[in-house]
Amino acid sequence: MVNTYDHPDAERLLPSVREALPVLVELLHRARECRVPVIYVNDNFGEWRSHHGELVDAALDGPHADLVEPIRPDGSSLFVVKARHSIFYETPLAYLLRQLGVDQVVLCGQVTEQCVLYSALDAHIRHLSVTVPTDAVAHIDGSLADAALEMMRRNMGARTVRAKEIAFDTGPGREAPGAMRN
Repeated sequence: MVNTYDHPDAERLLPSVREALPVLVELLHRARECRVPVIYVNDNFGEWRSHHGELVDAALDGPHADLVEPIRPDGSSLFVVKARHSIFYETPLAYLLRQLGVDQVVLCGQVTEQCVLYSALDAHIRHLSVTVPTDAVAHIDGSLADAALEMMRRNMGARTVRAKEIAFDTGPGREAPGAMRN
């Protein structure tokens, strides 16, 4: 979601981002309120010398800063930079999740039929429970997004629900899911 939207499919993605954004903001607020680890896993957009602060600054300086400002990382957020579609591919994310004791993930962000789908598969093969809030993910192609969500449900055992159905239970003996975004 930390994005300048300077790519070929941006115009097709933007309406869905605008629709998902308020839901994502509310979900992010609830996760932080419950002290659930929030991990941003974001593309580096080919900027191999960039770090997360530069990526955030570039997005906030871009023409769609209104889509980034409400979900910008805060001081407690963790940030992992990725180069490809999956949040796990060639990143230290699996190690980080083990260190945090996280065995459940909530995948939010964009693009449902690409990054979210591939990340859900990689989480599944790492034996993580996956939840995807269907109203907190954005897509380029609605029919492909629907198919991707169905694949996540059927093939990966992902829980696909509305964001308001996600309860961040952090009581004694309960693991809080890690909220991750692309």
